[in-house]
Amino acid sequence: MQNLAAGNIAAQPGDGQEGYRSIVSDLVALIGHVQASLQLIETAIAREKALGDHDESAGIIVLDDVTPRYAKASEALKACDAGLGAALDLLLDSETAGHCLN
Repeated sequence: MQNLAAGNIAAQPGDGQEGYRSIVSDLVALIGHVQASLQLIETAIAREKALGDHDESAGIIVLDDVTPRYAKASEALKACDAGLGAALDLLLDSETAGHCLN
C-alpha cells in the first residue's frame, strides 16, 4: 500500500479508479477553498469601501493601501480558480472518454 502525499490516503496498487476519485475530490475541495477565500476578500473590499465612503461623507479623506493588496490577491486567486477548474474539467473529460472506450 502507498500513502498519497496529499491527504495520507491509502491506495491499493493498481486501483486507478480510487486514485482518480481521490484526485477529483481533492480538486473539488481545493476549488471550494479558493472560492471561499475569494468571497472573504470581496467582503473585505466591500467593508473597506463602505468605511471609505463613510469617511468621505464626514469630510475625511483616507488613503487606502489595503484594497490594492486585496485586489491583487483576488486576481491571483481567480487565476488559480480558473486553472483548477480547467484541471478538473480535463480530468472529468478524460474519465468520460475512458468510459466510451470500454
